[in-house]
This record gives sequence, structure tokens and C-alpha cells, in this order.
Amino acid sequence: MVLEKPVDHLTEAEAAQELARLAALLADANLAYHRDDAPAIDDAAYDALKARNRAIEALFPELKLGESPSEQVGAAPAEGFAKVAHAVRMLSLENAFDDADIADFADRIRKFLGHAGDLAFTAEPKIDGLSLSLRYENGILIQAATRGDGEMGENVTDNARTMADIPQTLTGAPAVLEVRGEVYMTHDDFAALNARQVASGGKTFANPRNAAAGSLRQLDAAITAARPLRFFAYAWGEVSEPLADTQFGAITRLNALGFTTNPLTHLCHSTEELLNHYRAIEQQRATLGYDIDGVVYKVNDLALQRRLGFRSATPRWAIAHKFPAQLAWTRLLAIDIQVGRTGALSPVARLAPVTVGGVVVANATLHNEDYIAGRDSKGGEIRGGKAIRIGDWVQIYRAGDVIPKIADTDLAQRPVESVPYVFPDTCPECGSPALREPGDSVRRCSGGLICPAQAVERLKHFVSRNAFDIEGLGAKQVEMFFHDADLPVKAPADIFTLAARDAASPLRKLENRDGFGKKSVTNLFAAIEEKRKIPLNRLIFALGIRHVGETSAALLATHYATWAAFEGAMTAARPGEGPEWDDLLAIDGVGRVLAESLLATFHNPAERAAIDALVAHLSVQEVTRRAPVTSPVAGKTVVFTGTLEKMSRHEAKARAEALGAKVAGSVSAKTDLVVAGPGAGSKAKQAEALGVRMIDEDAWIALIGEA
Repeated sequence: MVLEKPVDHLTEAEAAQELARLAALLADANLAYHRDDAPAIDDAAYDALKARNRAIEALFPELKLGESPSEQVGAAPAEGFAKVAHAVRMLSLENAFDDADIADFADRIRKFLGHAGDLAFTAEPKIDGLSLSLRYENGILIQAATRGDGEMGENVTDNARTMADIPQTLTGAPAVLEVRGEVYMTHDDFAALNARQVASGGKTFANPRNAAAGSLRQLDAAITAARPLRFFAYAWGEVSEPLADTQFGAITRLNALGFTTNPLTHLCHSTEELLNHYRAIEQQRATLGYDIDGVVYKVNDLALQRRLGFRSATPRWAIAHKFPAQLAWTRLLAIDIQVGRTGALSPVARLAPVTVGGVVVANATLHNEDYIAGRDSKGGEIRGGKAIRIGDWVQIYRAGDVIPKIADTDLAQRPVESVPYVFPDTCPECGSPALREPGDSVRRCSGGLICPAQAVERLKHFVSRNAFDIEGLGAKQVEMFFHDADLPVKAPADIFTLAARDAASPLRKLENRDGFGKKSVTNLFAAIEEKRKIPLNRLIFALGIRHVGETSAALLATHYATWAAFEGAMTAARPGEGPEWDDLLAIDGVGRVLAESLLATFHNPAERAAIDALVAHLSVQEVTRRAPVTSPVAGKTVVFTGTLEKMSRHEAKARAEALGAKVAGSVSAKTDLVVAGPGAGSKAKQAEALGVRMIDEDAWIALIGEA
């Protein structure tokens, strides 16, 4: 059965739309799982969605979005806990789903390292729990923090101290040691906890992972102490001295220090051994007594791990080999159309609730009108050409979306009175024509800023946690103000005039309305005032420009440094021509689709007026940068071309960025240095024409001091 259009059948326009859709859905999934402890999908569903995103990025690298899951880790910390900055980021893992993925993982490592010989890996169960970092100084536990968004977590020290598996003191440990691992709950303890909850009239938990996460993140540590939490140690963050020379040796050392480590951790010397151990663990999965969702492989040699380094959100030296997904059948009760902030009309299936993999599912995505009709955008059949109708008995596949997808429909159980579903050609929110551009699989409302659904969703995005993050102004308040007759907030600039308009309207003070009091209004206006000073990257992200996510916003902010420079470049640039366009595309990570979306926004009179009105109320700050790196190439723009013989292109790029250089994908007048290996072609010629300094690989190695 074909579940969705194959990646290699997507047009460029379809791929761009699919990446944007996947990224938005995964952002919601991250919040539900990491911050709210209320996942809408199981791990297999989430992983398959990420895998599809990764496959599209590989086929269309120039379309990679800032929202890409490959650039994100976890979710921002919840309110109620003090925030903790991790000394070393807590990253996520790349996922694999079949044997070929593991072979490819090993081959990529060998290629990166230029290593033709055998490589050793550790293999260990991937625990389905909550990540925790424990910081010890001079052998004493001083801090425990959740993963959060990878850079900032929640301080749960008091709660962690109540867990028997977590030592309070260590003997023989490094002076500084951050131990990382997973908090989990056994099946027996979970069943007993739910039984006690029922007996006392309390809330029961859907699964052990939710129970463990909810228990650790109690504001009252006494509640945590009463919950049966366990901890497996499997990694480390900051250390004042190495634990060992190898991954396996370091895990052994952690066990000797008093931490519980997983006894199924095994040292393997080939891909075949890795896969054999995976299957052995999979066979034991039902009898382990705790939940696992795969097996994690890590390069054993820590020196090689350091050489391999990291991508933006995952280490190159590790991968998680995940277990498969699950299916269920239920009745399709209705199809609703939702309008997003970019105008996309998204059909959502409303289902008779069904349990799939321990989670109750009541909604599913239907992607677009073609998917409902049983065809792809080119007219090819999917699901054997079977259309989906309201009333159908449908199969739910929880391995693709935040709200799962309908994989199939049983025609034998179709009601005789059912009729084909007719997709709307007008926006259900504003009545504007819903147009489908050639090559696009999505129908979009043409109403733009006059469409209330788009306007509301854009405002919600503007105040979201990773944008302006205004305390007291969330999605609920945005809805209220948008529809308010006296103090309307129809555009971002209106937020910053709210206090003045409230003061000028004595008959209906905000503090006299339901949900607001004098203190809450004072706090809201203070929070708004505080956000008049905003970092450039957050502002760019908050504008809600299609294809511009957090990572691409940070890239743009770092490149242009100031709002004046960024705004000036966007105003002057024209698609496909001129130095401003070339400079924009030279930013590593910015492709043509993203660049064209930026310019379309800044050259649209209505959009530009809204942006100018907003910025008039703000003091835009340069993005906060990490401590400057002192090196011969720090701050310089470097381009690699041709074949490198002493290190892989990936390793060269990673090393250059670690030394503070900017690595660009194309040569321009702003390029400082081109490193050219054998077979260098058009980039070398362009560098020569522009008078850009060009050196070979040996000179590059000597320059960075690694000869």
C-alpha cells in the first residue's frame, strides 16, 4: 500500500511545501513531547516524519528550511522551573530504520574520517524516558536539569535527589562531571502507580514515559519522591578530565562510580555485529520490564568522536536504530478544513477515537485534495486509486505526522449513502478564492492579510516562545484581542500600542474584563515593554515569513548583523540578479526558495508596511554571539571546491566553522579565501576572476596550524 507520494516523485515546488508542512508539524510534536509531557504521537510516528523530512532535504538540499527537524533539539523549558544553561549542549540523535541505514551510517563515518579499516561501536538499548543531566562538583551532586531545548533546561535538582538510582556523592570522580542518562519507570511500577492513582481518585497516566516525565517535573519534590523512578546513565557532558579513551570504557567507569548502566550495552566490531545485537535486543524487548524504542550505536574511540564532531543538532558519531510503527482501523466521522498562517488549506480527519500504540487518536491528517481523491499531484494512483469519503472505515498509520495519517480505506465497509468529498475552492474563513498554483499540491487562501485565520495564526507565531515570547500574551489572548472591538490587535505593531490605547479608553479598561485584573494587566504591559528590545534573529523569525525558521533566521542575523543592513539588503535585492542577491545566496544554508520568499515579503507593499510599522516600536539588537574564536580564519568567508585528499569536505567545513570561519557554498566578492583541491572547476575560475585568494589543501592545513 502506498501511504504518500514518494520523495523522488516530488516536484521542486511540492518538495518545498512538504518541508514547510513537516517542519511545522514537528515543532508542535516537540512541544507536546519535551515540554508538555503529553505526546500526540508515538516515537515511530515521529521518527518516520523526520525520516521523510531528511530524505527530501537530501534530494533538494537547496530547499532546506530553518524549521527543519535536523536543526532542532527538544523544546523550550516549561514555566514553573528555574532555567539551567547546559555547559555542553544536550543533542538528539539521527535515526535509522533499516539495515541499509546502518550500513550507510558506517560508510559515512569511514568517508568522513578517510578511514578504510575496521571501526568499533557500542550498541545499547534506547530507553523511552526523559533525558536528565546531573552535575557533580568535587564528588557532590549540585544540579540536575532536563534537556529542554538542548541549550537550556529545567532545574529539577530537588526532585532528582529523591531518586535511589542517582548517587548524591561520588568517590574517585573528576572534579567536574556531568552525567547524562534517562529517567524511566518499569512496567510493574507503572501499573502499581496507576492503581494507586485510581484508588485515590487521581489522574492516571497513558504510558510509563508520560508517568516518568510527569513525576520528575513536579513542583513539589515530595510527589516525585513517592513515584518509582529509575535512572540509566549512558553519556556525559562537561568533564574536567576524561573518563576513559573509549565510549565503552567511559560507561564502565560510570558504573564503577555508582551509576546504573544498561547491562545490554555491547561492544561491536562490524555492521553485522551491530545488526545482530539489534535483533537480540528486539527479541528481548517484551521481557525487559521497561520501554525501549530502538538501539543506539556510537563510535567507540573518543578521539574519533571528537574528529567527527557534530551537525547542528546531532552528533555524526552516533545513530538510533528505531523499531517499527503500528496500525489501527476506525471510522472517519468528518473532514474539517484548517487555514494556516501561510494560507494553506489543510484537511483534517475527525475520527471515532481509537487506541494506537497506547495513545488515543481522534484526528488524522489528510494532506491535501489529491490525497483524499486517491492520487498524487501528477494524477498517479495512491492507495490503489481509492478515494477517502466521510463515513469510511479507515486504517490509521502512526508513523508520519503529529496527527497520524489515513493509510487506507476498506471499500467493503463503505456506507451505501456516502458521496465523494468535494474539496473547497474558497477559504472557509474569509471566502476568498482558494487557489492552487501549478506544481503545488496545496490549495491556498488568496486573502492574505484580510483572512482572519491567517492573521490570527501569524500573530500566534509572532508571540510564540521562540519569537517574541511575551509573558501573558499567548494563543488564547491573541484570539481575544484579535476579535476585540475596543482594543483590537490585528497586526504585530498593535501589540506595542496596546497600553497607550488602553489608557486612552477609560470606559473599558482592560483590567475590568474577565480574565484580567490590575496586576495581570500591569504585568502584561511590562512584558510587552520589555520585548521592545529584541535580538535580530528573533525578530526575523517572528515575522513568520514562509520558509524562514529559527535556524535560517539566526544565519541571516549573523550574516547581516543589524536590522538596517538586513532590511537594506532585502530592499535592494532582486531575484536572480545583483550583488545583494548573490550575497544572500552565498550564506551557507540559504537556498533559492528561502531567498525568494524573503524578497516576496519585503517587496509586498502591505507586508512591508506592517513590518515597518512594527520596527518603529522596537530597538533591534544584534544577535548574541558565542565567544569570539581566535584563529587565522576567524570571521573570514571560506569556500571549499574540488577534491580534498587529506580530510573529507565535511571534516574541513566543520573544522573551519569551529575556528570561527563562515563557510559559503558559492564564491562572491565577499569571499575571503577559496581552498581548491584537484578538479576545482567554476568556483576556482570565479575566484580568479574576482581576485579572491586561492590556496591548496596543504596551504589550508598549514594556515590553520594542523600541519
